[in-house]
Amino acid sequence: TIMLAMVLAVTLAACGSSKKENAGAGKVDRSKQFVTVLTGPTSGIYFPIGGAFSKVAGEMGYKTSATATGATGENINAILTGQGEMAIAMADSVIQAVDAFGAYQGKKPAADLRAMMGLWPNVCQIVTTADSGIKTFADIKGKRVGVGAPNSGVELNARIIFEAHGMKYSDAKVDYLSYGEAIDQMKNGQCDVAFVTSGLGNATIKELGTTKEIVFIPVEGEALAKLIKKYPFYVEWKIPKEVYDTKKETTTAAVMNIMLVSKNLPDDVVYDLLTGIYSEKGLATIGASHATAKKEIRLETALRGIKGTSVQLHPGAAKFYAEKGIK
Repeated sequence: TIMLAMVLAVTLAACGSSKKENAGAGKVDRSKQFVTVLTGPTSGIYFPIGGAFSKVAGEMGYKTSATATGATGENINAILTGQGEMAIAMADSVIQAVDAFGAYQGKKPAADLRAMMGLWPNVCQIVTTADSGIKTFADIKGKRVGVGAPNSGVELNARIIFEAHGMKYSDAKVDYLSYGEAIDQMKNGQCDVAFVTSGLGNATIKELGTTKEIVFIPVEGEALAKLIKKYPFYVEWKIPKEVYDTKKETTTAAVMNIMLVSKNLPDDVVYDLLTGIYSEKGLATIGASHATAKKEIRLETALRGIKGTSVQLHPGAAKFYAEKGIK
C-alpha cells in the first residue's frame, strides 16, 4: 500500500509538471499545422523579415517555410487562392483589392482577405543620382523611369504619386521594372529614376550608393496634401540623411505594410501564432532580421494600417487583441 501511494504521488507530480510545461499551447497541435510565409524579392526588406516570421513559427513547433515572391500583388492573389497562410502586403493595395478600386477597378471585391497584424511603414523612395540633374518630380518628364512590376505594390504607389503631381505615365519613359532591375540599369546609365517602396535602409539603394551619389526626389507640398486627402492610408514621412548618407533629409509619403493571413487558418492557430510573435523571444528574432523591424514591429502598433479601414481582422487576431486591450 505504501509503495502504491508513493508511485501514485510521483505520477501525479509528473502530470502536474507536464501540464505546467505545456501551458499556453492550448488545443493547437503545432506539429500538424504548416505555415507558409509569403515574402517578396530577395533584394528587398520583405524577404528577411518574412523569413524571421517563419523562423518564429518554426521555433514554436510549426512546420513552416518562407517563400520569395513578387511581393504585394502576387501575395494578395496567393492568399486568395490558398497558396500560403501568411503574406506581407502594403495596406493601400489590400484596401484597393477589398474595395475593388484603383488597380482592382472592375474586379470582384476581395472580401476573403483577412489581416493579422500591422508591420512597418513602407516609405516611397523615389531614387535618382546626382549626375541625372533631377531634383523635383516635374523633372522626370521625358526621363526613363522604373515604376515597378505591373500591379505590384510599388507600381500602384508610382501610379498614385504621378496622379498627385498632375502627371501621367505618358509624361515619362516608363518601364515596368522591379526596383532591383531598375537600380541595376541606373548603375549602367540605362535608367534615370527608380520607384522603391520599401522600409528605410533598403539594401539595393545602399548598394547603388557605393558607386553613385544618391538623390531622393521629394513628395511634398501641394502634391503630398492632395495625395493624403484622397488616399488617407498615406502619411507624411521623412528619409533621414543618415540612412543613405545623402546631403539632406527628404520629405515623402509612406504607407503601412500589414500581415495578411488565410481566412481558412483556424482561429486558435492565428491566436497562438500571435502569442509567439509578440513574445519577448519572438520580437527579438523578428527584430534581428532588420533595423526597421526592430524599431517598428511591436504590440502597441499592431493595428496600424488596419484600424479604420475596410480590411477585416481574422477572428483569431481579433480575440488576441481584445484580450490585450487593443481595440
